[in-house]
Amino acid sequence: MEIKEEGASEEGQNFLPTPQANDTGEFQFTSIQKTPNEPQLEFILACKDLVAPVRDRKLNTLVQISVIHPAEQGLTRYSSTEIVEGTRDPLFLTGVTFPSEYPIYEETKIKLTVYDVKDKSYDTVRTSVLPEHKDPPPEVGRSFLGYASFKVGDLLKSKEQVLTLSLREIPTRCPFDECLHPHRPLTSMITSDGGKVVGTIQVSVVKMGEIEDGEADHITTDVQGQKCALVCECTAPETVSRKDNLPFLNAVLKNPVCKLYRFPTSDNKWMRIREQMSESILSFHIPKELISLQIKEDLCRNQELKELGELSPHWDNLRKNVLTHCDQMVNMYQDILTELSKETGSSFKSSSSKGEKTLEFVPINLHLQRMHVHSPHLKDALYDVITVGAPAAHFQGFKNGGLRKLLHRFETERRNTGYQFIYYSPENTAKAKEVLSNINQLQPLIATHADLLLNSASQHSPDSLKNSLKMLSEKTELFVHAFKDQLVRSALLALYTARPGGVLKKPPSPKNSTEESSSQDPPPPMRRQDSIPHHSDYDEEEWDRVWAHVGKSLNCIIAMVDKLIERDGSGEGDDGSGKDGEKGHSLGDSVITHPQEDWYEQLYPLILTLKDCMGEVVNRAKQSLTFVLLQELAYSLPQCLMLTLRRDVVFSQALAGLVCGFIIKLHTSLYDPGFLEQLHTVGLIVQYEGLLSTYSEEIGMLEDMAVGISDLKKVAFKITEATSNDVLPVITGRREHYVVEVKLPGRMFESLPLQIKEGQLLHVYPVLFNVGINEQQTLAERFGDVSLQESINQENFELLKEYYTVFMEKMPPDYISHFQEQNDLKGLLENLQQNIQAKKRKNVEIMWLAATICRKLNGIRFTCCKSAKDRTSMSVTLEQCSILRDEHQLHKDFFIRALDCMRSVMVLGGGRGFAELFALPSDGQSQPPDSGCFWNITKLRIFGPCAVYHSGGSRDPEFLRTLQKFQDTHWIKEKKKLVF
Repeated sequence: MEIKEEGASEEGQNFLPTPQANDTGEFQFTSIQKTPNEPQLEFILACKDLVAPVRDRKLNTLVQISVIHPAEQGLTRYSSTEIVEGTRDPLFLTGVTFPSEYPIYEETKIKLTVYDVKDKSYDTVRTSVLPEHKDPPPEVGRSFLGYASFKVGDLLKSKEQVLTLSLREIPTRCPFDECLHPHRPLTSMITSDGGKVVGTIQVSVVKMGEIEDGEADHITTDVQGQKCALVCECTAPETVSRKDNLPFLNAVLKNPVCKLYRFPTSDNKWMRIREQMSESILSFHIPKELISLQIKEDLCRNQELKELGELSPHWDNLRKNVLTHCDQMVNMYQDILTELSKETGSSFKSSSSKGEKTLEFVPINLHLQRMHVHSPHLKDALYDVITVGAPAAHFQGFKNGGLRKLLHRFETERRNTGYQFIYYSPENTAKAKEVLSNINQLQPLIATHADLLLNSASQHSPDSLKNSLKMLSEKTELFVHAFKDQLVRSALLALYTARPGGVLKKPPSPKNSTEESSSQDPPPPMRRQDSIPHHSDYDEEEWDRVWAHVGKSLNCIIAMVDKLIERDGSGEGDDGSGKDGEKGHSLGDSVITHPQEDWYEQLYPLILTLKDCMGEVVNRAKQSLTFVLLQELAYSLPQCLMLTLRRDVVFSQALAGLVCGFIIKLHTSLYDPGFLEQLHTVGLIVQYEGLLSTYSEEIGMLEDMAVGISDLKKVAFKITEATSNDVLPVITGRREHYVVEVKLPGRMFESLPLQIKEGQLLHVYPVLFNVGINEQQTLAERFGDVSLQESINQENFELLKEYYTVFMEKMPPDYISHFQEQNDLKGLLENLQQNIQAKKRKNVEIMWLAATICRKLNGIRFTCCKSAKDRTSMSVTLEQCSILRDEHQLHKDFFIRALDCMRSVMVLGGGRGFAELFALPSDGQSQPPDSGCFWNITKLRIFGPCAVYHSGGSRDPEFLRTLQKFQDTHWIKEKKKLVF
């Protein structure tokens, strides 16, 4: 939605620029010289000697910035500053920034309109959201003071790039009425030379990280009744990240929205902060990749069920029923993928769409929130947080709970199964899927290496023959090892009895079915599954013979190769055969060489035998393990498949955020040797900050979220060199194990350590800490149950502690000492454990400690609530201001004001994805919050044709009292300033 202030009168045209056309009739404009991937223009504002409309009134000043494009006859509202209270000389901490994609030229005019805000809450909500074709109320919440305008070229060419402009009032009518009704004629308000002077406004260009020329600029501002001299002075910057990273990162991020701030430090010098929120095209790319893989996996499983062979009528009917439901699920996945492929314009899913069936795999409001800090005495720093709605199956609802509860209930019911089914534990079912996946991968590899061995034999090349034999031996040994598990043997027996003529015995009592194997001294996995029927005619040793034939065939090939090389005079046969070669020599009586014959002719029969033996093993193993999967599917249809769908939906949302966070972290730290060593030696910690309550449907969301984040442990990353301009990540694998391939351009790829370049898998360790903070959590703590939150926090603390232990063991001592100098990680962990065990109400200290530990460990930070709007934005802005105070010496008197700046409404206009408008719900009935709360750039989300109005957050007195306890560390003392 774009709001334009278009003038229709002749007086209006006097203010608008007249485009200059060349001989061909095309307009020519002068571009602004800029650094690649940096904002084109940034400036800050300050007013002086403002005249109040009423004597002795203390002004609450706001500046609205509008843009007049040189080729258009209209104004576009672009942004606004924060409100500065109680002074006629306001110095605004919120600046104006034009991103690199914005169409701005030296001929572009910028209009600055200054308002006196009478009712801050009214102004921040209603001034931009009045329904069209309706007159504003008599009291609109703010009054016009004056305006000024300038050309961008004049600002850039001015001395020290500073302009001081006179603010003039408009005697005819308030221009705010014109802002609300842009199509009404403009009057004399838009002339540049009329009206009374009501003060001045200073416009100063800002360049992040550059040294200020000339003398220090002393500006005085009134802060809580005190005068504070602020010195505008910056030192030379330290490069945050290489500039050549940015184009590649821009291939993943989209539609950046920026804000600029300047805050004073404790020694009265300026630090500058650029805040950026970006969408990610991975919001749709990752779900589409994942669904494609899942469709292939399910089609393969369905085909294996069809190839299971002849079964008894009982089992055959079950199989037909399973296939019917599985085919329906595949069709559903294909329909969802088709619909997602049609989504070409959007790059994120708004919270209003969380109930849409076709978008349920897509994460809600996935964005990068980045804060770039340039302070006088410290290095430049980047602080990234990924904000996303809690991964949950919103379309399916939470009437029966979330995944954590549903999976537990499903497994309990399966364990107590009756006569018609054979119970396999989740571990055995997962093992069956793993073995099937290994079979599908290893069988073609072994066939390929066998063919390469024959090719080397035909070339009569001893060295090539030995190398090919080595690869064949390694892959065959992995193949044989995959079938050593007792699960295959017991599954073969179960399948045998399911054939026509098999005998089914009555299963044992549920009591015996619930006995679990000990992990320290594990018996055969099927020991407790006495429900597997037995048959007196079944030869249990037959499988051993078939399985052993593969190893014997390989030993014969090794023995033959050794003899061929030995007779050729190589003398290196023993070295190439190894231990298996020695076993092969024991079969020498059965291997007869014919020196006059070709090597190929002597190896071909042995290779053929190996393939035949392997094919027999694969056929039997596939059928038996597919029968194991049939038990899981047949027990509860369609409940089992619906649980799989729900888990896929939640995992897809979680994975999209994880891949986005991993790529951003990789690019930010690509030239940090310590981080890269940590990446391939230990892996990355991924910390999720959850703000869900344990009340009503958010309990189900939290249960979904906990399982989805835990499932991310089965994801590994692999970095490869990009061979084309397509640098989007590629996903391979299956539900139990996915590999995300991240592509890097050649120059960036060459800077990586050898281990990463060779394809080593990089692992992540996700942890979730949740603290409910809204009024619903108050109800849960007083009248409900918070055990879910407590158990999740305790479980994930143990995971975080395990990661810390591995980190301390594997990382070099000098690297660890560097961490210990920065902060005592052990002490932070102990403090976190104490707070988790204390079981205090709304213990927000848990969030802060977990976030601090994550940053100290070079981890990836996530902040989540139901829709990643209200609670998330309040948490992120509070965290950012706390970092500025604790790490960058933010002046203590400016903490509240800095927080207000980051939470203030930003009204943007224009295309190119920069429209972020603040609007009431479509019903027009909801009332704005009665408090002075602001909403920051972080979470003003687009909802359809306009943005959503975020209702006022909780003013829960108990929560505010909780926050008061932490004023000395990182939380806020004044309740009226922090409204959750």
